[in-house]
Amino acid sequence: MTKILVCGSDGQLGSELKVISELYKDCTLIYTDYNTVDITDIVSLNRAVDKHNPEWIVNCAAYTAVDKAEEDIDNAFLINHIGTKNLGTISEQKDIRLIHVSTDYVFNGEATEPYHEDQETNPVTVYGRSKLAGEQELEDNSNAIIIRTSWLYSSFGNNFVKTMIRLAKDKPELSVVNDQKGTPTYAADLADAIMQIISKCSIDQTIFTPGVYHYSNLGKCTWYDFAKEILRVKGFSTPVKPVTSEHFVQAAKRPAYSIMDKTKIIDTYNINIPQWDESLKNCLELID
Repeated sequence: MTKILVCGSDGQLGSELKVISELYKDCTLIYTDYNTVDITDIVSLNRAVDKHNPEWIVNCAAYTAVDKAEEDIDNAFLINHIGTKNLGTISEQKDIRLIHVSTDYVFNGEATEPYHEDQETNPVTVYGRSKLAGEQELEDNSNAIIIRTSWLYSSFGNNFVKTMIRLAKDKPELSVVNDQKGTPTYAADLADAIMQIISKCSIDQTIFTPGVYHYSNLGKCTWYDFAKEILRVKGFSTPVKPVTSEHFVQAAKRPAYSIMDKTKIIDTYNINIPQWDESLKNCLELID
C-alpha cells in the first residue's frame, strides 16, 4: 500500500483527489490543510511526515489570488516559494517523492506556439514570480516532479465555470475576454493524472522520472469560447459579448497566450488527456 501525504487538500485539486483516490485501492491518502499542516513551517511539516511516514507528498497548497498578490507580496512568496522550498528539503532529507503543482503564469504569455517545459520562463506578475521561485527550489531535486497547469476549474470551490453560471442566471448579457488563449483544466483530470503517475511508479514499475511537466486538457480556446461552451451545455440563452482585456481593469496582467505542450507527460507516464470540451461536460453534470 502506497502512502501519500496531500498538502492543501481543501482546494479544488485536493477535493478532486479525495474523489478520484477511491479508484486507486493500492494507495492510502492522508489529507491535510493549513490548519493541520502549514507548509511554511518546516517544523509542522516534519511532524506530519514523521507521524504518517509517506512515500509520496502531493503539494496542492498555494497562494492563488493573482490580483491580491500584487500587494500581498510577502504572503505570496511565503507560501509559493518558502513553502515549496520546505517541501523540497524534506523530500530530499527523507527520500520522499514529491509532486508539486505549478502554473502557466511562469511564462510571460507572449508566445505564439505551445510552451515546452524547457522554454525560458519570464513571469510578469507577483503570483508568477512566486511560483517560479518555488519551482527553482526543486530544480536539482531528484525526488521532485513539477506539474504546470492552467485555467483550473472543478465542481468544488470557486472558479470561472461557476462564475459564468451564476452570472448567466442574473445578468441579461455577459462580457468575456476574447484575446487570451489557453486551455482549461478540469481538476478531476489533473487529480487522476497525478494518481496515475504515483500508481504506475509505485505499483507498475514505471520508471520515476523527475523534472518539469505540463498538464492541461487538450485543445485550445479563449475565455470567451470557454464561457460560450459553458452556457451552451447548461442550456442558457444569455448572450455573451467578446471584449478585449482592456475592458476589465485588473491589478495583475493576464497571459495573452498560455497554451502548453503536453507531449512530455503523455510520453513519459503514458497519460491519456481528454479534450477540454469533453471534460467540461463531465464537470457541468455535477453543477446545478
